[in-house]
Amino acid sequence: MECAREKQLTRVLNPSSIAAFGPETPRDNTPQETVLKPRTMYGITKVAGELLGDYYFRKFGVDVRGLRYPGIISSETPPGGGTTDYAVAIYYEAIQKKRYECFVREDTVLPMMYMPDALKACVDLLEAPVEKLVHHSDFNVGSMSFSAGELASEIKKHIPELKVTYKPDFRQAIADSWPKSLDDNAARKEWGWKPSHNISSMTKDMIEKLSKKLL
Repeated sequence: MECAREKQLTRVLNPSSIAAFGPETPRDNTPQETVLKPRTMYGITKVAGELLGDYYFRKFGVDVRGLRYPGIISSETPPGGGTTDYAVAIYYEAIQKKRYECFVREDTVLPMMYMPDALKACVDLLEAPVEKLVHHSDFNVGSMSFSAGELASEIKKHIPELKVTYKPDFRQAIADSWPKSLDDNAARKEWGWKPSHNISSMTKDMIEKLSKKLL
């Protein structure tokens, strides 16, 4: 933020995450303005980033903009073990092994977004006229919400032989502290946010792309 101020950068992207929320946050249709008391260091740093971004905008006029991304699903980046990465790993395992042991419960619901929409949200926000923005570093952006079981069922439409079991680990408690869905009306109103993908179109595209890469 100091570099942006000193160099008078035109615009700064400060990505945040649903990790900024915590157990006291309403989980259904999580509001734009709500309790931010995360229990992970990752979430704490996201809240700090949001507050710093807003501070530098109001104090110094640095045009900082940020999104609270949900879980991101991508065919380009392999899963790295994060709490939402079961929704990426299951595609790899379905294609390569036809089986997957999921580390969250079957009924665990989290908000997710396909990578093309994540990039679209970034570009749309950065291109929005600053005078239209009421918020700056903390926009909720939603796309789709589904349970681990619903995702498995969608993949089985393409790979019927897939077998999924569920063995929750330490990440279950983290998932249970995060939203199930997001109220992103501020983003829709202030800069016209609208996702392009749902679980069906994402799954079809993921399987097509990963099959070419892995098989």
